[in-house]
Amino acid sequence: MSTSREIEGVLVSERNISPLIPLPYLHTPPLWFDFSKQNPEITNVDMSDAAGLESYINKTLAESERTWGMGGYGEDRFFYEKSPLFKSGDEYRSIHIGLDLWLPANTEIFVPLDATVHSFQNNDAFLDYGPTIILQHELDGIIFFTLYGHLSGSSLDGLSVGKKIAHGQHLATLGETAENGSWPPHLHFQIIGDLLGKSGDYPGVVVPSESKRYLDICPDPELLLKPFLVK
Repeated sequence: MSTSREIEGVLVSERNISPLIPLPYLHTPPLWFDFSKQNPEITNVDMSDAAGLESYINKTLAESERTWGMGGYGEDRFFYEKSPLFKSGDEYRSIHIGLDLWLPANTEIFVPLDATVHSFQNNDAFLDYGPTIILQHELDGIIFFTLYGHLSGSSLDGLSVGKKIAHGQHLATLGETAENGSWPPHLHFQIIGDLLGKSGDYPGVVVPSESKRYLDICPDPELLLKPFLVK
């Protein structure tokens, strides 16, 4: 197991990091979306209605004169509590432990670090990840993983467990709503220090009582965007 602190330590000094998304986006500042319980603006946005959520996202981007958006790491999101799919015991899974990048469908995704394909599968349940890829990385003896969710179905074509992919290579494209778990097009990007025995899937939202445990092994993915990000 690698901790968030260990992963952060090797990433801060790593020089061979490639852009995760096309540079034209990274060369313009993103809109930082706030989907937390503290944002009254979205209390009436129904996350189970992809069209309504997409309309909100596109309208907000247009009003802000931005072409893409991001945010969500560590965020306590109220809208998961509107769906029984996120009920776990007496709690709802509401703490988001990845980073969402709100981009158009078919946007290319690239490998940020030299990697080996760990696993992949189509998590095709309603409001799940849809097509998902998990890559394994090793830097200075620290092993960790990156997860890419809400991809296109064709992104899984040609993959095989153990396949090596160099940083900067094309990995996938973002999926349409109909194939990505019924979400507006976006990338769920997550860094993971311990897969907890999972393959092709991993929690992206957890219950509050377990959030510290997961955040301690899932550092802020913005670490891999910072070298290129214009704010």
